[in-house]
Amino acid sequence: MKMRIEDFETCDLNESRYIHPKLAIYKQNGESRSWEILESADSVAILLYHRGYDSFLFVRQFRPALYARNSDGMTVELCAGLVDKELPLCRIASEEIEEECGYRVDPSALEKLGTFHTCVGYSGSRQTLYYAEIDESMKVGEGGGIDGEDIELLFVSVKEAKRFIFDDTIARTPGLMFAVTWWFCDRESPDDY
Repeated sequence: MKMRIEDFETCDLNESRYIHPKLAIYKQNGESRSWEILESADSVAILLYHRGYDSFLFVRQFRPALYARNSDGMTVELCAGLVDKELPLCRIASEEIEEECGYRVDPSALEKLGTFHTCVGYSGSRQTLYYAEIDESMKVGEGGGIDGEDIELLFVSVKEAKRFIFDDTIARTPGLMFAVTWWFCDRESPDDY
């Protein structure tokens, strides 16, 4: 997917829907300290394995924060979304799969892998990670996201996945790397590494 970005600039953010910059002021071992932090929403992410293709389904999308750091801004990530409504996390994850990837997965079919903190140096938001298997019988749409998201679907074969997650030329997330590593560890003996 070739994306053209024009007129990119950054400016101070005074109001925000999703993040809120704060200054934490505290004492640590009796010494006054401060640290800049961001209050941000928690999220869900899903490792999707397509049985028929023997592949993982990832999403590729533009991230302005990466673009601002002199890259093309394109990342490869797990299907994911913010926890921005009062619903069970597995239901939010199921909705994200349909919106971003076009597959309908019953929330009860999601396997919870765990919850961890992300961006601990400045945010500390929580991400709950799930696993689901899909096939073409579950396809209900094209995916691509909603509300102006421009998400490209990317299938990576199991055969290529180990090389892929350690390829430093690809901007990818730690959650993606962890999830794929979990998948292999769950299926192989420790001697395979």
